[in-house]
Amino acid sequence: MIRVAVHGATGKMGAEVCRAVAGAEDLTLVAAIDPGTAGRRLGDVVEGLPGAGMVAGMVASAAPGDAAPIPGELVVAGSLGEVDPGAIDVLVDFTRADAALTALQWCVGHGVHAVSGTTGLSPDDLAVLDECFASDSSANCVLAPNFALTAVLLVRLAELCAPYLDSVEIIELHHDQKRDAPSGTALDTARRIAAARSAAGLGAIGDPTTHEVLAGARGGVGEGGIHVHSVRLPGFVAHEEVIFGAPGQSLTIRQDSYDRISFMAGVLASVRKVASLPGLTMGLDAVLGL
Repeated sequence: MIRVAVHGATGKMGAEVCRAVAGAEDLTLVAAIDPGTAGRRLGDVVEGLPGAGMVAGMVASAAPGDAAPIPGELVVAGSLGEVDPGAIDVLVDFTRADAALTALQWCVGHGVHAVSGTTGLSPDDLAVLDECFASDSSANCVLAPNFALTAVLLVRLAELCAPYLDSVEIIELHHDQKRDAPSGTALDTARRIAAARSAAGLGAIGDPTTHEVLAGARGGVGEGGIHVHSVRLPGFVAHEEVIFGAPGQSLTIRQDSYDRISFMAGVLASVRKVASLPGLTMGLDAVLGL
């Protein structure tokens, strides 16, 4: 049984992770951390958990050998300092960049494996994490901008198409509560398309636009000169289009996540696999064997 803690447990993604872990036969939810709901029963703030209607009484984590805690009765901890790292095999993190960086470094220091879907981490942050998880720590980490299997396949397909078509642009669409733009998935897509083009001997993509009537109308420019456009509207969850163009033809690859449950298969696969993936693993390719 893999003992899992969720950092950011009562946010939208964290709550979905709690439900997914609680419903998996080979995983057990042993801790929930979220400063915004600290001290409350997890079942009172996250719907659909076993034991949500029972009388409070469980602690924030379970020690090795203890009976598995009832997820709905877990008391939400306000910080990682309130939980026992010896009771956790894997920490799942869906928070903000600053909180995630601190949490992942905590995992390194305590030998706890980590799975994180937090985006907005800077290249410097990623370099720090790469060095930390490459150190003598026994902890490993899977860090992915998107855990939807269809999103992973979209990026892989875009990589395969990149050497054969002249130009490409990316449009990503997310809900209106997303803090960062462009999304981590869009940036990763641009990086990997640019790398595939470079490996094929193709240069950066040029832009014929000489005058923007509205500043920013052409979006941001990612690696390899690839333009990335961000949409933020209520009603969306997470969506991406990669549009390739060539003389007389175009190719559009689109991925849609209509519900946060779409991310759970990738999260759970990462929780199960992270112990066998040394150091810092970026993206789900290694997890899925792509």
